Amino acid sequence: MAFIEWSDGLSVGVEVFDKEHKQLINLVNKLSQALSSGSAKKTMEDILKSLVNYTKIHFRHEEEYMTLYDYPDYAKHKAEHDELTAQVMDFAGRYQAGKVSFSLELMNFLKDWLTKHILGSDKKYRDFFLGKGVK
Repeated sequence: MAFIEWSDGLSVGVEVFDKEHKQLINLVNKLSQALSSGSAKKTMEDILKSLVNYTKIHFRHEEEYMTLYDYPDYAKHKAEHDELTAQVMDFAGRYQAGKVSFSLELMNFLKDWLTKHILGSDKKYRDFFLGKGVK
């Protein structure tokens, strides 16, 4: 069973963002699977690096759409993106420096971070983008 299950309840109604959210969930699930199977540190570092990089790509896409369509809560949403990116990058840096290790606590943080961001902040732009004809 996956650590995070995609459901229609996570859909934000914008196909490109839903696809990217599914990929982020997939990466968190890969990381969870690697942790539970005792994969090598290098494997886990590679997955974490992919997660960090893909998160940046996804946030940039959302921000580009928000700018293009003049989303009214852009500044607040971008600030949240910046904070979340900094948190994940901080962990990645501490992990690579050997200061922290992967744990269930980290996996729960990633799960909460991703699902709360989608269900909270991202759901707020659903009606806005649908009203602009973005699907």
